[in-house]
Amino acid sequence: MKPLKLTPELERVARRTLWFKPPEEAIRDPVHFIAHVLTYGAHEDVRTLRQQISDQELAEAIRNAPPGIFDARSWTYWNLKIGRYPPPPLPERKFG
Repeated sequence: MKPLKLTPELERVARRTLWFKPPEEAIRDPVHFIAHVLTYGAHEDVRTLRQQISDQELAEAIRNAPPGIFDARSWTYWNLKIGRYPPPPLPERKFG
């Protein structure tokens, strides 16, 4: 996946959806960032993000989503949007 460009609009999205990291740090891991926007972002946040990522990159980010970010509702919705129905199980953390 290509790196994201920190535009003023994407910076606002980062501040709202990954409030615990500076925007410059938040976009360094596009898959993690995309998962947060898809789960916690408003429609306008997703539209801003989609200006920088293709359908293929969206699908790649969902397929490689880190565990612990998506909730069941968002996971189901976004998997449906990329053509995966029924959705696979939510990503899980593995310990030990």
